[in-house]
Amino acid sequence: MKGLMTDTPLLITGLMTHGIRAFPDQEIVTNLVEGGRHRYTFADAGKRIAQAAHMLTKLGVREGDRVGVMGWNTHRQFELYYAISCIGAVCHTINPRLGPENAAYVMTHAGDSVVLFDNTFAPLIGALAPHLKTVQKYVAMTDKANAPSGVPADTYIYEELMAGQPETFDWPELDENTACGMCYTSGTTGQPKGVLYSHRAMVLHALVTSLPTSFGSDSTDCLLPVVPMFHVNAWGVPYSTFLMGTKLVLPGPGMDGKSIHDLIIEEDVTYSLGVPTVWLGLLQYVSEIKGNFGKMKYTLVGGAALSETLIRGFDAHGVGVRQGWGMTEMSPTGTVNNETPEEMAKPLEERIPIQLRQGKPVPFIDLRLVSEDGDLVDHDGVASGHLQVRGPWVLSDYYNFDGQTLTDDGWFDTGDVSVIHEDGRMQITDRSKDVIKSGGEWISTIDIENTALLHPDVVQAAVIGVEHPRWLERPLLIVQLAPGKATNPEDIRQFVCGKMEKISWPDAVEIVDEIPLGATGKVLKTALREKFKGYVLPELRDTSKKNTDMKTGTEGENAPRKKGFSFFGLGRKK
Repeated sequence: MKGLMTDTPLLITGLMTHGIRAFPDQEIVTNLVEGGRHRYTFADAGKRIAQAAHMLTKLGVREGDRVGVMGWNTHRQFELYYAISCIGAVCHTINPRLGPENAAYVMTHAGDSVVLFDNTFAPLIGALAPHLKTVQKYVAMTDKANAPSGVPADTYIYEELMAGQPETFDWPELDENTACGMCYTSGTTGQPKGVLYSHRAMVLHALVTSLPTSFGSDSTDCLLPVVPMFHVNAWGVPYSTFLMGTKLVLPGPGMDGKSIHDLIIEEDVTYSLGVPTVWLGLLQYVSEIKGNFGKMKYTLVGGAALSETLIRGFDAHGVGVRQGWGMTEMSPTGTVNNETPEEMAKPLEERIPIQLRQGKPVPFIDLRLVSEDGDLVDHDGVASGHLQVRGPWVLSDYYNFDGQTLTDDGWFDTGDVSVIHEDGRMQITDRSKDVIKSGGEWISTIDIENTALLHPDVVQAAVIGVEHPRWLERPLLIVQLAPGKATNPEDIRQFVCGKMEKISWPDAVEIVDEIPLGATGKVLKTALREKFKGYVLPELRDTSKKNTDMKTGTEGENAPRKKGFSFFGLGRKK
């Protein structure tokens, strides 16, 4: 028997309508690309979104067309999130950090017909335009006074097109499964793959991430998303903002410590979201100026594993840290680590191990662990396995993709290696392609990296596996030092060894000027593996010094010792 409820589609249009109706006077503030700060209300934004919809239709954009947007977090990109999707087209946010080759690939693969861009990216657009066969029109997201050079001659100007357009729009009632947005993976292990989001998925995602046990902000908060709108919908913030009525502060191109800190203080930011590399830079800046975080209460960290350094750094300023986990393929939120009041009342040393976990799955997201043999793994906090997910905002397939995306029984394999604790909190121990197998044991590179970041002179750390004749692989720790520091690599190694089990001791430490970061702020371990290809550990460079006497089997200082580690598949079959 079916229920007797109205079959009203879940559309992004509904989020917009609610925000404008319920919170017309709430603010959206932007650090402009051209300089200065822009400020307007939700009601003003609604009028501009309608104008942008008229502008797009006059440019020839129709339902199902892909519209590329390459821009910073600004009010203009916020307007396009709604205007494009609510007329039935697809908002394809383009990550400029993908590099020219990948940027051209994703625009061509998506079949973008119109591309809008901020002035910062005018040189890239100018260079790519001759090779973008599907793009028919370009729009610079600026005004006439700041029109960029070096772009196609017939490039339109956003504010010129917007001027005089009607401030209302007759929004179509779309099927809730209509595609609304598109984002491509970062392409660190091959060509980027397209993820096509639906209105239904985005509405459900916004509803869930607005819960107090999820992102948890409300109309009394001031939210600063440092996570870019050109990647994974800025974790859904453009949608949840209208739903929750939260004041929104958009940083534009200013992603450095000073620019972010100025916004936090001047706009009374209470809540912010971003990746660890951004927060490390911010903490360093605040430390240098001996500053504070004003009214900021907490931050959500995602995109890469939260470190103990970040927890301690923010805690010293009275700012709480939540960790979230997700993927482009998950729209992106899968888990949030929202500690209970009892847990937060514990001493910092007792809280840190809990805060370092990625958290519990949000409503409607299911997690499971699978061994290399395909068996289910217990959720006991010890046995690890490949993390697989399913849910209403998890992709079913990549866009225009020939390979298999889901398992035969409908789960998506995330590529992460994880444990799930008895309290339901998931904790990633590594990426499956990054985990180190040494002497028959799996070693977490994340644990070593987070320990290295506790050293006061280390600002970035990465671990890769290098060949060893007996143990198969051993960890090589690569670090980037704080400006002006000249710490001895062996001192860093001893620091790390003093805090970890012997199996996880790095066999060597190498210092580099800069650790390469990918398009989403994650460490590019592929580049590090290439840089250190053929690396020989110090103990193996002198053949007279051996880690192990191969005749007697006597272990040397760096030999792995088995203690408290588990293989995949130790869990019982369900």
